Amino acid sequence: MNNSPIRVRFAPSPTGMMHLGGVRTALMNYLFAQQKGGAFVLRIEDTDTERNYDPTAQKIIADLTWLGLTYNEGPIVGGLHKPYFQSMRDQIYQERLAELSNSGKAYRCFCTQEELEKKRVRQIALKTPPRYDRTCLGLTEQQINHNLEQKTSFIWRVKLDKEGTISIQDLSHGTITFDLKNFSDFPLTRENGTCTFMFANFVDDMMMQISHVIRGEDHLTNTAGQAMLYKAFDYPLPLFWHVPILCSIEGKKLSKRDFGFSLVDLKDAGYLPEAIVNYLAIIGSSFTQEFMSLEELSKNFNFDSMNSTGQIKYDVEKLKWFNHKWINHISDDELAIRCLPFLLATYPTAKIIEQNTLARLIKAVKTDLVTLQDITKVLEFYFKAPTVTHQDIAQHITNQHDCLVIANLISDVLPTLDTAIFTDTVKKASQAQNISLKDTWTFVRMALTGLPKGLGINDLIEVLGIDEIKTRLKSVIG
Repeated sequence: MNNSPIRVRFAPSPTGMMHLGGVRTALMNYLFAQQKGGAFVLRIEDTDTERNYDPTAQKIIADLTWLGLTYNEGPIVGGLHKPYFQSMRDQIYQERLAELSNSGKAYRCFCTQEELEKKRVRQIALKTPPRYDRTCLGLTEQQINHNLEQKTSFIWRVKLDKEGTISIQDLSHGTITFDLKNFSDFPLTRENGTCTFMFANFVDDMMMQISHVIRGEDHLTNTAGQAMLYKAFDYPLPLFWHVPILCSIEGKKLSKRDFGFSLVDLKDAGYLPEAIVNYLAIIGSSFTQEFMSLEELSKNFNFDSMNSTGQIKYDVEKLKWFNHKWINHISDDELAIRCLPFLLATYPTAKIIEQNTLARLIKAVKTDLVTLQDITKVLEFYFKAPTVTHQDIAQHITNQHDCLVIANLISDVLPTLDTAIFTDTVKKASQAQNISLKDTWTFVRMALTGLPKGLGINDLIEVLGIDEIKTRLKSVIG
């Protein structure tokens, strides 16, 4: 396979929302294809119709698009190996199954679920590994025909070479050899005739000429059986990379209870796609420069030195750091566009803000944002006048006794204030009263925003307007 074109695939099941483990698997496939000049294939494993949450994969495709992980072949874009939904590929699976049965490498199993469960319970009681005992492998042709005539339900099982071994090459683990005596003749079909994940997944990888199978460490147990199927079809094995499983900072497997387990959690909280892929790419690896775009990651990721650990820790605090960095990296105009939906959800009047005004506001407060959701709190003053008292302001004034003096001087000049002379007038009045300019501007800013720090006074005048400035100052000075 080393001389074959590089072809990788992301093959999610549309049975729930995209989770971080799936995102990282998709990301590693994408980066590998980008770096090696290969094809990134999206394939939807949708045969579990009862649990399909996203039957047409629209949410999966939307998530990949949002993350910037563009695939070369798959739903919508098409390709030479369509269809890319497993539910549409049953005829292909049946043809490959016929090849196995005709060559004697698969057999019918008529054992019922109840019979199999009794055998499993007995094996456990005897402290032997619970494996299928090959009862139906020894059936005569007459017995098989009798069962078929009686319309006894059955599944197809693969016939393993119990005396043999199978080896795979893994980018992080090196050579892994499996002793097939430790494995069961696993099912290829279900009782309803549809093919199992193990078989369909293998057939798709073989037929789509996947050169590198990059998937989670939890799939390693499936690999021995699928490797045996490659051998049964006399088809070269792909190279594998079993990506470490994401776990919590405490070392436990991530679950729905952990914040950020689902991609929608992070999107709703205002995490940027650039930050998410940046973080997921660098954890578990060593980079001199951690802050990188997708393009930079695809160039710099070292696929020749993979970590063989079974799990890596997901740290939401580190993700926050990346998100803050990316918020300050993208342009003010772009950040304004991304912040607007969060503002609209809290302040419907945000729809009338002019783009340049919003960009100016964003520029002034972006260093205070960890996630986009923070914008609703940071810009609350713009949509809702703060409720502050002299006592609130006095806590931030060097000499608390000056708070009343500042209120009085502003009251004196307020009637004559306009946009052009606001700062100059307040400044002169403050100097005449021998009041610290820092304290004066802190008073004004607190009265206008409820915060002691933030936008410059001239910025506040521009975005709030002189009339709103006067209204807010009057409400504080009384």
